[in-house]
Amino acid sequence: MEQTWRWFGPKDPIALAHVREAGATGIVTALHQIPGGTAWEDAAIAERKAMIEAAGLRWSVVESIPVTNAIKARTAAWQHDVEAWKATLRALGRAGIDMVCYNFMPIVDWTRTDLAWPMTSGLALRFDIVDFAACDVFILQRPGADDEYDVDILAEAQNRFAGMSEARREELERIILAGLPGSDFAYDRAAFLDLLRQYAGMGPEELRQSLVEFLNEVVPVAEEAGIRLGIHPDDPPFPLFGLPRIVSTAADAAALLDAYDSRSNGLTFCVGSYGSRRDNDLVTMIEAFGPRINFLHLRNVTIESPQVFHEAEHLGGGSDMVAIVAAVRMEEKRRAAEGRPDHAIPMRPDHGHLLDADPVRNANPGYSYLGRLKGLAELRGVTRAVDALIP
Repeated sequence: MEQTWRWFGPKDPIALAHVREAGATGIVTALHQIPGGTAWEDAAIAERKAMIEAAGLRWSVVESIPVTNAIKARTAAWQHDVEAWKATLRALGRAGIDMVCYNFMPIVDWTRTDLAWPMTSGLALRFDIVDFAACDVFILQRPGADDEYDVDILAEAQNRFAGMSEARREELERIILAGLPGSDFAYDRAAFLDLLRQYAGMGPEELRQSLVEFLNEVVPVAEEAGIRLGIHPDDPPFPLFGLPRIVSTAADAAALLDAYDSRSNGLTFCVGSYGSRRDNDLVTMIEAFGPRINFLHLRNVTIESPQVFHEAEHLGGGSDMVAIVAAVRMEEKRRAAEGRPDHAIPMRPDHGHLLDADPVRNANPGYSYLGRLKGLAELRGVTRAVDALIP
């Protein structure tokens, strides 16, 4: 596996030199300053690429080109934003960048209710459906929200909301409505509720059709540009705000791959996202979808109860990371035997804990330096051990 590291560009408090010292060889980044629906220009891509290469690293993966709500909800701006996406793919291809990660989650990206949950191993990200329901129903007061939760969850959410300080209510709203990691954008309440109206009446089949039509537009361009796409699963992998999520299960992944049969239409296999559901058998999924796995996020979660989980240490949690790495290495060996040029799948450690000893305190939540360095070192050790046992 190619060892990579997510870096948020010049504003990232973690320097590229420190990334190199962590042992990564590839960088996962994007032009976060460019809003969705705007094509990336060759000069801006070249500038970022040169910055990375000057540090002795390679721009291995773009994460992400934003897929706008206009594309997902198929509003009037749909075609304009798709054309901008395609133009960006062509520019990346000209620059020799061959992997793009993206997601198709409506309105919000990955969502948590706590960004600094105290654990003995540091501060972790956590999602609690009760806190989320408290925000949805009693803070945002989304119309109809109270009809979408189990009565026990709703009752607990009401009690929890009643006991929340005003500061915690404001914090919870801010966390949940945060924009894409690394961006300077976040929704306010009015803008968020307005966006929700764009999705009125949209169920899973309608959103899936939007995804299929998007793929029909962009995959041929990716093929021509020599780019592999990898869709990131939903995080959490279940509906939020009454909105459908359609990349949550093995069946979802199979449908996505069947919708456009091309190596350029592939998966970002995120262990933590798929592993947040007990009904996903991750090793079986890797074995089934291996030829179309184009990128890996190796992180782990502990499921506390249904729809409540926290980010575990990379070798902790509920997913067997050793078995997962072994399955990936078997797929890489199979590809190498076939002569595939993409036999080394880029992976990155994800959502490391914020350790007390970490001198960098202002990194994006989940993207601490020491927590990810620790995770990368552990994953590197697992990989070496697996290779010694599976020649």
